[in-house]
Amino acid sequence: MFAPARADQNNSRLGELFARLGEVPSPIEAVPIEAQIWAIWLETSDQAAASLLQTGLDAMRVNDHHAALQAFDRLVTIAPDFAEGWNKRATIHYLVGNFEQSLDDIATTITLEPRHFGALSGRGLVYLNLNDLKLALVSFEAALAISPHMVGPRVNAEAIRRILGEEI
Repeated sequence: MFAPARADQNNSRLGELFARLGEVPSPIEAVPIEAQIWAIWLETSDQAAASLLQTGLDAMRVNDHHAALQAFDRLVTIAPDFAEGWNKRATIHYLVGNFEQSLDDIATTITLEPRHFGALSGRGLVYLNLNDLKLALVSFEAALAISPHMVGPRVNAEAIRRILGEEI
């Protein structure tokens, strides 16, 4: 039995950061707040989990998807309550075209951290690849409801609305 890693999606600093993220008037002001949120999401008190996370991130940087997937598989096994482990594994699944597995991991990420704008945006990208524009739009809009100044989700949502014939 493994000791649970501290689930930093529950970090007390996040509430204020998310409140500020929803209030800032521009993307320039949103970027550093998003960066602080991501930094907190990457924190873990468990050394084994931190090591696997770093191994996976290093592998991602050099596009070694196989090694990254191995590290993140192990990470979610030893730290199943650590949302960012699931999110990183979802990203690798997306990059290698395992869209259903990516959606499964995104669902777990969002269950653990419902405010995970990165996972919500990623879900939109998966649905785009699956040619489900309506679900992609719902996902991008959910990400924007949390982080209103995200450029990628905004551009994608606007394009989808044009395609679907909806008002922007």
